[in-house]
Amino acid sequence: QVQLVESGGGLVQAGGSLRLSCVASGRTSSTYVMAWFRQAPGKEREFVAGVSGYILYADSVKGRFTISRDNAKNTVYLQMNSLKPEDTAVYYCAAASGVFVVTTSALYHTWGQGTQVTVSS
Repeated sequence: QVQLVESGGGLVQAGGSLRLSCVASGRTSSTYVMAWFRQAPGKEREFVAGVSGYILYADSVKGRFTISRDNAKNTVYLQMNSLKPEDTAVYYCAAASGVFVVTTSALYHTWGQGTQVTVSS
């Protein structure tokens, strides 16, 4: 089993930046697909970005967010720039088996506890 722990959330003004980190422990594997999702109050959890042998972004964050992976540190990062109030949500790190980055949350078998990101206008 792999465990995921996120950090790096906080309160930031619109236009600001934050970097989220997700550290994996346990039976980690560099072959896992790793992704970030987010969930705003009253909304469904949505895909933000994912990394496998390639990277995929949601259209809403393309050009502003960057996902990266350091396999030596078992860590995935999400650099978030030009933040907007609509980016406010709890951000979750997730892991899936396989090689394809999928945007469906049900296909991810392991989740972190989430970290709150709040962007003020």
